[in-house]
Parts: sequence; structure tokens; C-alpha cells
Amino acid sequence: MITVTNLAIQFGKRVLYKDVNLKFTSGNIYGIIGANGAGKSTLLRAISGELEPTKGTVEMGPGERLSVLDQNHFKFDQYSVIDTVLMGHQTLWDNMKEREALYAKEEMTEEDGNRAAVLEEKFAEMNGWEAESDAAQMLTNLGVPDSMHYRQMSDLSNNEKVRVMLAKALFGNPDNLLLDEPTNDLDLDTVNWLEEYLGNVEQTVLVVSHDRHFLDAVSTQTVDIDFGKVTVFSGNYSFWYESSQLALRQAQNQKQKADEKRKELEEFIRRFSANVAKSRQTTSRKKMLEKLNVEEIRPSSRKYPGIIFQMDREPGNQILEVEGLKATDNEGNVLFDNVSFNIEKGQKVVFLSHNPKAMTALFEIINGNREADAGTYKWGVTITTAYLPLDNT
Repeated sequence: MITVTNLAIQFGKRVLYKDVNLKFTSGNIYGIIGANGAGKSTLLRAISGELEPTKGTVEMGPGERLSVLDQNHFKFDQYSVIDTVLMGHQTLWDNMKEREALYAKEEMTEEDGNRAAVLEEKFAEMNGWEAESDAAQMLTNLGVPDSMHYRQMSDLSNNEKVRVMLAKALFGNPDNLLLDEPTNDLDLDTVNWLEEYLGNVEQTVLVVSHDRHFLDAVSTQTVDIDFGKVTVFSGNYSFWYESSQLALRQAQNQKQKADEKRKELEEFIRRFSANVAKSRQTTSRKKMLEKLNVEEIRPSSRKYPGIIFQMDREPGNQILEVEGLKATDNEGNVLFDNVSFNIEKGQKVVFLSHNPKAMTALFEIINGNREADAGTYKWGVTITTAYLPLDNT
């Protein structure tokens, strides 16, 4: 549990928020949302103790442990991958290092022996004997193969370090967990694993993410930073967004009576609750929605313009036709073979692959930057294209 009391954060004359009073309870995952610059990551930094608030306090339950997803990917370069994960449980790590130092002595004093006995007892209480295997399993679940577990962190790519940092944050089942953009640089399989993992935790979890699909999957409550305030709403991102848009339409409809507005909001809550999936986490969310007071629903001040594409002319029905495409890498390994598909007007298509090289090769081919080993592709007569490559620096 995390209790925030009278929290205020101000940088110079700019006040992010003030008089924030919140209680984050165990068993809930709080998705933190807000416009860019609203102070989402800053709130996590204040809760973790990394940032001293202008005013107010942050407290956790007695004896509770806090874990944070570290954003500094170079901080642990001098350590091995497995040791970096083990350091996620700082008390256990300190115990391990002190035990090693005692047992490394040529001769132990009686005091050393007594201290070693105390450390051994605490080590067992923290499941220290299983710690290394648990850390290895966490790494494997996050897509870090066994061959990397004892390599130096400095040898890893940035994407690989992201996974190790996430394993470090999750390791040891912390009582309170702060995750700032945890899905960055993760593939779909790993994101799915993380969603399932978080869906089964009983701890207190705070998540900042721009991935609304991820927030929908994991959040039981939504923390909205808006109007210079930090407010908690029941439900996930979609519920918050749809309810805030409904409240906005109601606010703009001056003729609609108060009792009609209330009935509309109550019907919205019932309809959304009925559509919630049946997992443990979403069942809990459903109960929260059923208890929700309609007065809690407020319109958002944020605008959602989206990315608007202006076409020179209306496209035809045929967008792209691909027939039997094949590509190999420089060593002759087949990246893909006999790929055929047809895209028509109005469709939005997502391409998924476990091999990023295969995905890059496909896009390079259909954008005319690379020759296919076999097969053809054909864009519609009226189609113009734009391409953002993976390496766009």
C-alpha cells in the first residue's frame, strides 16, 4: 500500500499539481495517464523517493518493499545479468554479499559465526536458495536466453538491457511496484507474458504507459493527471476515455435535464460492466464499476486530434498485391518464403514477426529499396507511399 498525503510538485513557477491525497491499495494496478508534460513520470519519481516533492509525504505499509523499473540502462554495466536481476531485491542482495564476505575469511571469529547464523536464517526466510533459479526463470520469461545470464550487462544491446531491467523490477515479488513505460522495446509475446503476469499479482502496481491496449489489459483503476490535479477513477483506460467523452457531450448539451444525464451515465456503466471479460482481474474491475458513483465521471480537458493524412487524390480499391515473395539474409538463410496477400481500400494491416530482420526485409522490398529473391508486388495505380524505416537516425 502507498499513501500520498498533501503532495505538491513545483518547478520554478510551474506547478504540476498540489494537495494530492491518494491511497494506492494492494491487489490493484493503477494506470497513470495524462498529456505529455503533465507529470506522470514525475509522480512515480516522487513516490519512489528519487525526487523530493515540494510539499507532502509518501508512505508505504510497515516493512513493505518498493521496486522501480530503472530507466538508466548503463547503471549496471559492471555487473553480470543475473546479479543485476538479484539486486532487484536489495535486502537479499546485501545479505548475499555480506555472507560471501564472511565465508571468504581465512578464519572466522565467534562474532563472525554468530553473524553468519543470523544471515543464514534471514537468507532462508527470503527464499535465498531459490533466488538465482528464480531470477533465471524471470529472464527467460522476458526473452533473455540462458546464454546471456552470466554475461556482463555492458555486452548487451539496449533492447536486451530493457528486458533485464524489467526482470530486476519484478524479481522477488515486491509489495509495491512502479513501472514507467514497461512495454518499450518488447515484442508482442513478451508484452502478452507481462500482461498475464501482472494480471495475477496481489501487490500494489503503478504503471505509466502510452500503450492504451496494455493499460486496458492490466489496469483495474485509472489515475488521470489533468487540470493540475491527480484523480483516481475506477476501470481501465477505455472506460475512462469513453466515460469522459460521454460527460463532455453531456456538458455541451445544455438542454439535457439532470435526471436524463444520470440515467445515461448509469446505463453506460451497466453496459461497460457487462462487456468486461471474465478474468480474475477484470471481474474485480467489474465490481468497481458497479459501485461507481456517476458524479465521479468528469470530462477531460485534453484534445485528441490524431494524425491526419491529407491525400492528393482518392485511392482506388486496390492498394497492394503481393504474390510469392521470398527473401534471404546475407548468409543465405531464408527470412520468409511464398508470402502472398492482398490489401484493399479501407483496411488497416498489422504485420507481426518473431524475426525483426524478416519484417525489415519485407518493408524494404515493397518500398523498392531492396530486390526480392522471388515473387512480385504491385501497388495500386493511384497509390503513393511513405515509409519510416527501423533505422531512421
